[in-house]
Amino acid sequence: MAVPDPEDWPLLAKCRGMNDALFPEGKDQKRAKTICMGCPVRAQCLAEALDNRIEWGVWGGMTERERRQLLRQRPDVKSWSAVLNAAAISSHTVRVVDETFDAPDEAERPEQVQTVETR
Repeated sequence: MAVPDPEDWPLLAKCRGMNDALFPEGKDQKRAKTICMGCPVRAQCLAEALDNRIEWGVWGGMTERERRQLLRQRPDVKSWSAVLNAAAISSHTVRVVDETFDAPDEAERPEQVQTVETR
């Protein structure tokens, strides 16, 4: 079986073809975020939005507001793609839920792996 090109992740997304549903406002954002649950490329999607500072829509289960908050909390992260890939390789889970973010302190993460966990 051929390994898919990393750039092809949008082709595997659960939201493929649902563009209008991913740019809601207000409480409709929760409905859009449910589309992300169980998506096989959720981490890649979130990394794309964080690495490119995308300021609109729901990406990887996070709203633009949630992503801005995470970026403010972790200005040291240069590559979210690397962080999320390292977390996946190390069997850490990236969980994204609505409002509160709790990024681990420097002392709490292994040298080569940074995890992003939200609650």
